[in-house]
Amino acid sequence: PAAEGRARGVAVHESFGSVVAQVAEVSVDKGSIRVHKVTCAIDCGTAVNPEGIAAQMESGITFGLSAALHSQLTFKDGQVQQSNFHDYQVLRLTEMPVVDVHIVPSEAPPSGVGEPGTPPIAPAVANALFALTGKRLRSLPLSLPA
Repeated sequence: PAAEGRARGVAVHESFGSVVAQVAEVSVDKGSIRVHKVTCAIDCGTAVNPEGIAAQMESGITFGLSAALHSQLTFKDGQVQQSNFHDYQVLRLTEMPVVDVHIVPSEAPPSGVGEPGTPPIAPAVANALFALTGKRLRSLPLSLPA
């Protein structure tokens, strides 16, 4: 079980011939969402370069967490209002959770690892938040009602 004040959410995604499952462990403090740990499993056929696969999953999770927790484009008069990282927030190193990647042993032909790590993280975090708060969040970036 998760530590007190934390909850876990699960999501599974299939693309490019690979299946990725992620479990996000999340807490909320004064309305602020914190992801503490992500456990990721990928079935991508034969693992030609396991360290490269792990790196792809870690970077996909990082990119997905940025979208899930921070990144938002706003428009005014048809123009994007954000111009660079000073007003388009991305995940900071201090916000990065521990990521644990497991590669499912397989003798199947190798499949994609570059993209499949990103899509399941936002739903995994949203499911953890639902388990923790009872509130379903269905738009990004995720934020809890005041």
